[in-house]
Amino acid sequence: MTFDLTLNNGVVMPALGLGVFQSPPAETSAAVETALSVGYRHIDTAAAYLNEREVGEGIRRSGLDRSDVFIETKVWVTDYGRDETLHAFEKATGKLGVDQLDLVILHQPVPSRFETTIAAYQALETLLADGRVRAIGVSNFTPAHLDRLLAETEVVPAVNQVELHPYFSQPDVRQADEQHGIVTQAWSPIGGITFYPGWGDKRRSVMDDPELAAIGADHGKSAAQVMLRWHLQEGRSAIPKSTNPERIAQNFDVFDFELSGDELARIDALDTGVRSGPDPDVLREELFQRVIPEA
Repeated sequence: MTFDLTLNNGVVMPALGLGVFQSPPAETSAAVETALSVGYRHIDTAAAYLNEREVGEGIRRSGLDRSDVFIETKVWVTDYGRDETLHAFEKATGKLGVDQLDLVILHQPVPSRFETTIAAYQALETLLADGRVRAIGVSNFTPAHLDRLLAETEVVPAVNQVELHPYFSQPDVRQADEQHGIVTQAWSPIGGITFYPGWGDKRRSVMDDPELAAIGADHGKSAAQVMLRWHLQEGRSAIPKSTNPERIAQNFDVFDFELSGDELARIDALDTGVRSGPDPDVLREELFQRVIPEA
C-alpha cells in the first residue's frame, strides 16, 4: 500500500517521493533508478540542483513508462519573468527528456522583486492551460507570500514545498495551505539538514531525538521512518533525499505500520519553531548570480 494525494485540480500525486537536492550528478541516475525499482513513483528535482539530466536518465534506465513516474521540478529565481520562465520550462524538459511535466513549482519567492515572482507564476499558468504541465505550485512560500500571489493570479497553487520536520512543523503555513486547498510538501522531512550555515550551533538533529527513537522501537522502525509516516498520516507529501540504496529502500518502507493518535501528538509536540534552512523572506543577493545552463 502507498499513499496518493489528489491535488486541487484532480491530478493524483504519490505522497512519498525521492528528493535529489545536493545529489551529485554522477550519483543521481543510479539513485533514481534504485528508487523506482524499490517502488517510488515520484521524483523531485530542480533546475538549481543541476541534475535534471541525470534524473531523466535514471527514469529512462528504470524501464518504466513515462506515465508511471510523477516528475516534479522547480524554476530558479534567475529565470523568473514571463518569457524567462517559459524558456526555463523548455530547458527543464530538454534536460529531463520529456515533453510534459507533472508538477512545476517556483523555487522560492523573491520578496524584494515580487513582481518577477508573479510574472513567473503567470507563465506557469500559461503552461498549465496549454497542457504542458499537469499541475503548478510554489516552494518556501509563507502565508503572506501566498496572499500576495493569490491576489494577482488566477490558479491556486497545487503544492507548497517548505522546510518541515518535527522540530520545525510550520503550523501557520500548513493552516494557510489547507485553507486554500494546497498540499503541503515537506523538504528536509526527516530534519537531516547539514548543509546550511549555522547547523550545529546549539541545534540538534531530529534523527537523534529520544522520543522518535522510542516510538520507532515500539514499531520496529527507525526515527526516519517514524517521521516519514508522521508526514503521510497527517496528509502531507514528503521527499526524503538519499543516494544510498539501503536508505532509499528504508525510507520507502513506511507503509506497513500506523502511528496512533497519541504518537502523532507526541511528534507534533516536538516543534521548536526554529528554522534550520534559509528564511524565505531573505534572499541573499549572491543567489541571483546562479545562472541555469541551457544544457
